[in-house]
Amino acid sequence: MNSLTKRSIDLVASVLGLALLSPLMLAIALTILCTMGRPAFFRQRRPGYRGRPFWLVKFRTMSNTRDPDVGLLSDDLRLTRLGRILRRTSLDELPELWNVAKGQMSLVGPRPLLMEYMDRYTPEQERRHHVKPGITGWAQINGRNALTWEQKFAFDLWYVDHRSLWLDLRILLRTLWQVLHRDGISFEGSATMPKFMGGEEKGGNRCVD
Repeated sequence: MNSLTKRSIDLVASVLGLALLSPLMLAIALTILCTMGRPAFFRQRRPGYRGRPFWLVKFRTMSNTRDPDVGLLSDDLRLTRLGRILRRTSLDELPELWNVAKGQMSLVGPRPLLMEYMDRYTPEQERRHHVKPGITGWAQINGRNALTWEQKFAFDLWYVDHRSLWLDLRILLRTLWQVLHRDGISFEGSATMPKFMGGEEKGGNRCVD
């Protein structure tokens, strides 16, 4: 697919999305501020195209609850009731439309992972950064919650090698279906994804994005 065409679609769709969804996003932000306090948004450096870092923006879903002895509590304990709803419906991802509008992300592509993983990839796994990261992707509609890291990377690389306008459209439609039916794209059984420790990981490590 022509990169200019993809960028044009991303820009138009993200700007329209931000405009149309701004009342909903404002309501979510105010609800977070009232229930969890500041900030309403979660910002974290993630690797983008060719591994260049950018600031990913999402709605905050966890409290800052601490234990005097151990510091921040585990993610499972800090995930709030509102946060669970936002994750289950994928509404926490809406601010990423801003990242798409800025050209840091695409609507469709491999999900941006953590900066600390960059030194752990094999050369083959690193090819996932040959395209911009996306809000949704091939891995997200093919078993997101049940995937091992090895499976996730395989789906990401398949997308890199087969990307097209029609494939992007198919992924977006299936993502919409999954969000509306809370099928596959929800966060079941874990607050955050298990750490990727590097190399060709096999076995029971589930990957929850």
